Amino acid sequence: MFKNILVLVLLAFGTNTFAQSFNLESVRSYPFPAELTASSQGTKLAWAVDEQGKRNVYVAEGPEFKARRLTQYNVDDGQEISSLSISDDGKWVVFVRGGDHGSNWDDALPVNPGFTAIPFKVQIISVPFAGGEAKSLAEADEPSISPKNDVVAFIKGGQVFTVPVDGSAAAKSLFTTRANAGALEWSPDGSRLAFVSSRTDHSIIGVFTHAETPVQWIAPGFTRDGSPRWSPDGSKIVFVRTPGAGGAPDSLLTRRHNPWSIWTADVATGKATPLYQSPATLRGSYPTTHGGVNLHWAADRIVFLSYQDGWPHLYSISDKGGKELLLTPGNFMAEHIRLSADKKWLTFSANTGPDALDLDRRHAVRVPVDKAAMEVLTPGVGLEWTPVITGDGSTLAFISATAQRPPLPSVLPLSGSGRKAIQLIAADLLPKDFPQNKLVTPKKVTFKASDGVTVHADLFEPAASNVKKPAIVYVHGGPPRQMLLGWNYSDYYSNAYAMNQYLTSLGYVVLAVNYRLGIGYGFDFHQPANAGMSGASEYLDIKAAGEWLSKQSQVDASRIGIYGGSYGGFLTALALGRDSKLFAAGVDIHGVHDFVTGRAALIAPADKYEKAPDLQKAIEVAWQSSPVAYVSTWTSPVLIIHGDDDRNVRFNQSTDLVRRLEKKGVSMETLVIVDDTHHWMKHSNVLKVDEAIAAYFAKQLMKK
Repeated sequence: MFKNILVLVLLAFGTNTFAQSFNLESVRSYPFPAELTASSQGTKLAWAVDEQGKRNVYVAEGPEFKARRLTQYNVDDGQEISSLSISDDGKWVVFVRGGDHGSNWDDALPVNPGFTAIPFKVQIISVPFAGGEAKSLAEADEPSISPKNDVVAFIKGGQVFTVPVDGSAAAKSLFTTRANAGALEWSPDGSRLAFVSSRTDHSIIGVFTHAETPVQWIAPGFTRDGSPRWSPDGSKIVFVRTPGAGGAPDSLLTRRHNPWSIWTADVATGKATPLYQSPATLRGSYPTTHGGVNLHWAADRIVFLSYQDGWPHLYSISDKGGKELLLTPGNFMAEHIRLSADKKWLTFSANTGPDALDLDRRHAVRVPVDKAAMEVLTPGVGLEWTPVITGDGSTLAFISATAQRPPLPSVLPLSGSGRKAIQLIAADLLPKDFPQNKLVTPKKVTFKASDGVTVHADLFEPAASNVKKPAIVYVHGGPPRQMLLGWNYSDYYSNAYAMNQYLTSLGYVVLAVNYRLGIGYGFDFHQPANAGMSGASEYLDIKAAGEWLSKQSQVDASRIGIYGGSYGGFLTALALGRDSKLFAAGVDIHGVHDFVTGRAALIAPADKYEKAPDLQKAIEVAWQSSPVAYVSTWTSPVLIIHGDDDRNVRFNQSTDLVRRLEKKGVSMETLVIVDDTHHWMKHSNVLKVDEAIAAYFAKQLMKK
């Protein structure tokens, strides 16, 4: 239906529109690689590939690194692949198939967007690296292969089980604890298993040895302990400690330091010693970027990430204590952090390099764990992320892309004379009709919001002409995300990048806004005052984007649309409610619309006498930060899209808004994606949503 509407609209306007040079399906046909991992010995690699909804595991081995498909899942059935790993000896590949592991809740429950009579089960699968039968080991989650390469530990029903990695016997319970277990970490020799026991207001780290020995609890306290990591010799554990729940209610609208510390413990005695205490500042709070603290026990050093100098940087500290060492100085962020098999190097993705535009890219970087000698390994105009060093230390593997070429696994030799060129792996998976040469290169632009904050954005422009064009503001979700000057490392935002390229091909000027609350521009941008449910200050950046577009000579200011998903859907709805005169139409995809409903922080506990001193004010501010508060001034037409198995934003957020807009008489269309989640697990649903977006904007904005 939506495809037909789009074709009719484009035909109706004839020469007054820009003929599309490629179709939507072709630009959405690219394979998307993820879960790249390496064995701790040799040169073996494994990764997952989503080929138009058909998700499979691929492997390669040096020195040729020729891609080989390991599994045979040939249907667009919505079953993701996650938790991919290779056994230390390189003989086995283990992964989880099913669920939606980017969710806020119910991530390990089955997903069934294909409406099969018997839904798929979330399963742990093993398959020989050399090839062979893929065996279901258990209906469970969170697999961890033993360093002995014989069994896989996993979580089922909050308890720990094991199963032979070759599937030769049924899974069995390893031990049972009173609360839910997780965060499994094998000791280096595979003789013991550390885990976290989550107990609502506190959590404890435990160590299991064997059935004849009681579980040992490591320094239990009125705290939340997590991220256990073994010392190389297996005698100690390092972990992160944060305060337990409780205490007198404090202000809900005041930003405050979220403290955390690093402790080491002797496993034999359970005695713990503090090693590092975070600075008592906002910047010193528990980091909220990818991987959190990113704790590792390296060679005689403990490495971690902190925002304490204003950027998410890597630090190391002696395992005996002392002053922490900043490993990655500069105005950039580190993410996707890995420790090499020899525990001497950290590899990570960073938005830094010799080009000023690298702030809006990602490159592969490495740094030794004991000195600030960082090296950007992949400088240039491309984008590279999730780097990992092969087990023999000879090769860097990562995923790379450009503004035109979609992501592909890649390798780069780390030894030998001179810097060699990046070698692409599995480039033949890119369809021959993919319109790579027809994609534009987005331009970095900045402008000021009304309160003086500098806003970053990526501008997509169609071919120049003397006809003023309609424009669209794209708003990413998260909000801790960053749209890049090329394909994105997230499948969700890679899809958005493809959609922005497609809309540009139809003749729209597209502006992808990196608003405050996003990552990539430092702590003060990522954690601004009066944002979210405490004032929605980030909306000033979205309004500024619309106003900036309205002043561009190639843009028709009366035809500016806006769209986005999740938090981007929230800001789209807020834009239409507050500024319908600026934004002529919008597409709100699974957005948050009411910050008050269902927010635990805004509900006074019935069993407590004390209440937050500013509870009522916080409720009022949250309401005024919500799109539903502005339905009375909402006049622009809107398309609302939501999947009704959404596990990130509750479906009733859109149901409630639809009822309100119906009563107001706002022009509205809706699209419900039955039994799919926030992440459009089924490829055909991605196409359906994107076709609907394009058709709606064609109808609303492609006017004479």
